[in-house]
Amino acid sequence: MRLTELWFRLETALDPSYARSWAHDHVIAGLGGRTVDEALAAGMDAKVVWRAVHAELQLPPSAR
Repeated sequence: MRLTELWFRLETALDPSYARSWAHDHVIAGLGGRTVDEALAAGMDAKVVWRAVHAELQLPPSAR
């Protein structure tokens, strides 16, 4: 998954104006206690990050 796809999905799941703020501030246990921004900066794969976001937001399977 490319970063552009991750951001598109995150902006679709959340309001586009809120997605970047959420990614910067919200700590996700599935990312080792990191935010989306921190996980990406640490080199985590975008697909792994999206799976953690998907679980955190309890999105439907169709959003996977």
